[in-house]
Amino acid sequence: MFNNYNINQTSLNMAIEFIPEKDHEAYYINELVESIEFHDSYETGRPREYDLRAVLKLVLFSYLRGRYTCRQIEREARENIYARWLTQEHVPSYRTIARFIVSDEAMEMIQSSFESMRSFLVEHNLIDDCVFIDGTKILANANKYSFVWKKKIIHYDDLNREKAEVILNEIKEVETTAFSESLPMDYDNLDLTIAKLEERIEQLDLKVEETKKISPNPAKRVRRIMKSKLNKTKHISEKHDKYSEDMKIFGERNSFSKTDHDATFMRVKEDPMQNGQLKPGYNLQIATSNQFTLDYDLFWNPTDTRTLIPFLKTLETHRVLGRFIVADAGYGSESNYRYIEDELLDQTSLIPYGTMLKENSRKWKSDEKKVLNWDYHDIDDYYIDPNGVRFNFLRVTIRTDKYKFKRQFRCYKAESKDENQEIIDAAFNKSGGVRYIYINSEWEYFKAHEREKLYGKVGAKIYAQRKIDVEPVFGHLKAYLHFTRFTVRGTDKVKSQMGLALMAMNMGKLAKRMAFSLKNKRTRTGNLRISKFWSYFLWSFVTSSIFIVYFN
Repeated sequence: MFNNYNINQTSLNMAIEFIPEKDHEAYYINELVESIEFHDSYETGRPREYDLRAVLKLVLFSYLRGRYTCRQIEREARENIYARWLTQEHVPSYRTIARFIVSDEAMEMIQSSFESMRSFLVEHNLIDDCVFIDGTKILANANKYSFVWKKKIIHYDDLNREKAEVILNEIKEVETTAFSESLPMDYDNLDLTIAKLEERIEQLDLKVEETKKISPNPAKRVRRIMKSKLNKTKHISEKHDKYSEDMKIFGERNSFSKTDHDATFMRVKEDPMQNGQLKPGYNLQIATSNQFTLDYDLFWNPTDTRTLIPFLKTLETHRVLGRFIVADAGYGSESNYRYIEDELLDQTSLIPYGTMLKENSRKWKSDEKKVLNWDYHDIDDYYIDPNGVRFNFLRVTIRTDKYKFKRQFRCYKAESKDENQEIIDAAFNKSGGVRYIYINSEWEYFKAHEREKLYGKVGAKIYAQRKIDVEPVFGHLKAYLHFTRFTVRGTDKVKSQMGLALMAMNMGKLAKRMAFSLKNKRTRTGNLRISKFWSYFLWSFVTSSIFIVYFN
């Protein structure tokens, strides 16, 4: 006979103690966050309803479960028994969670946790001297079709300037006496013109009132014309202010989103339409070692080439750089190689360039169109092409790209006449001009230097670890945790949320390794109390901001 089950019966409420399993992630999150020595600077106003550490536990636990919206996190705190244990039965509202994620206190705790984690990993030899750098695109919390293009704004501003010149000339023709020549009437001083027009209309109002019995009244006609010119001038001025504000938002970018002004339109891998449509997003750059994220930053640059130098400066400031800097071919450029060699004297770059594999192929080496495959005589400094034409050194030229980076080229000119002063046809191009070739010696030096390091035993072995070190971090973030889109807007808020997600991944990785190590330890030694390990690590590793505990 089954038991009589009735949930509505009168019962005596009793508090039942719940403690998660020793190998559960919630247990380690609680231990890690409780180790934070955080001093709340909130002194004025109403006291906080919830402790920031409790909210941080809840956010980290929810991020590890792939819950990123504040309402999902609130629901997790209400329904998940592990989350309720972390917050001690408190359920903060989604507004409280939203304020915490973008707060300065959360950013401070994130920065402190990364610094302390790096110190702990180095102290316990959990990472080596290799720093693996890579980037990925994360979609912004913005609409797809909210794009604003810089070229279009410049074009519209030019059209608006033409309209302003026309209307100003018309005003001068109508009111030759009212507007003096000393009054600046141009596109950048439309406010003065509008003020003068309003003053002129007030004078016409008085004149119309004085001559109201005259019909037809010429003052009314002039006032009507001036009001029309005033409305058009105001419209042009509003457009001018809008375009000026847009240009300030652009900065060095070529686009931004109306929904999130800090987001830039770029191509992302998440392209369900398969049409290469640009979407608003941020370029996330991370530095890893042993699959631990040591530092990160967000950029508006769609390509990774121009993000390496500012990211290396950030890593150097935070003392993250190791002996070897490893990245893929997307970072290989002359400017990056030059910066590492000139500024980072203690670091070695293992970064291939784009055509490195092709240059090692038989097809590339046998291609007669490649200048580097020609015969070169270094004593007299000249090249001879496959047709026997000699190219003598002419001059050194410097080219500056749109990013103000200067490249130095050696220019060689073909000999147009032979020893008998006869014209050599192969020395001229199709248009009849003498042929020239340009050699970037510094770029060839960097290429040869990188080939030497990457084809060596040490460099090849280190570079082979790149795909299994930094790529799985992005795979775990996007494919497993489904973090492909931010839920906040603005660079500061987005960076705070990204830090929470990466810190959650690091803590989850530490928890799994601790659980694995504890399991192996129990297999070897039998029953073992985890409290001994926690007390040992808390005693051996203490910082002013956070404890990061780990057992291996």
